[in-house]
Amino acid sequence: MAVFTSVSEAELTAWLGDYSLGQLLELQGIASGIENTNYFVTTSNGRFVLTLFEILSADELPFYLNLMAHLARHGIPCPNPVANRANQFLGTLNGKPACIVSRLSGKSTTTPSSAQCAAIGAMLGQMHIAGQSFSQIMPNPRGETWRAATAPQVRPFLDAQQAALLESEIALQAQQNWTSLPQGVIHADLFRDNVLLEENRVGGLIDFYFACSDALLYDVAITVNDWCTHTDGTLDAAKTQTFLCAYHAVRPLLESERSAWPLLLRVAALRFWLSRLFDMYLPRDGELIHAHDPRHFERILKNHIAAAQIVWL
Repeated sequence: MAVFTSVSEAELTAWLGDYSLGQLLELQGIASGIENTNYFVTTSNGRFVLTLFEILSADELPFYLNLMAHLARHGIPCPNPVANRANQFLGTLNGKPACIVSRLSGKSTTTPSSAQCAAIGAMLGQMHIAGQSFSQIMPNPRGETWRAATAPQVRPFLDAQQAALLESEIALQAQQNWTSLPQGVIHADLFRDNVLLEENRVGGLIDFYFACSDALLYDVAITVNDWCTHTDGTLDAAKTQTFLCAYHAVRPLLESERSAWPLLLRVAALRFWLSRLFDMYLPRDGELIHAHDPRHFERILKNHIAAAQIVWL
């Protein structure tokens, strides 16, 4: 159960007194969170999601909440933060920063179809375009500096072959500079479990708390690595091309992005291999959730390195 901070109905009722959301009808913990505590909340005015932030501080959160509000105003189906009577998105509940957002429709899938890959490709393009008018900047907290700092911490848990792979890839990616590629706000974690689908329609993009400013194509690579990959870590060529074509139809990809694509697929795999290694071997105190298997992204990275030809449009 990934509810790190318990909230009673009485505590939430008192907290909701600062909002115009009606009477509390139901409070239900959500077991799938990794970074935060989440509850489904039903009131006489509708259905919402309550989040208590376990890691991010109150000073860090306005970027994410303002971003979601901005995207929602521009037609992107994402959680829309609800302001309290003081016109603030962020409050404090049981000693933790907390917010309440709209609850979206649909459910996630573990086996996306080609049509669903096309739908999320197009939606990611729409999100990137909508984000162009968002003025706040958040440097990627899991970029090169984080990779360089995290690698030595997980290296003791690797065998010689894994350590060599990690060190060579860290060194290669440290030589790259993607600032000339189109930049903007990226989701940075748009895995299948962070997309709610209604058949072939995207009902919602959720969990924006890794969002940051970076190369837009990096976001595409992160998403393709999850949505268009076989269980053995190889890319599904047909789904990848379907995804990229749908994205390209919304935000046309540049020739410079074609050249960068192979290495961006690799750094996207490296980022999640590293974070999963860290979560498995160096979890924070009291963490009760099940850590994802790091070997999945190790396989993806190895397959990208070995691929004779990387799928593009």
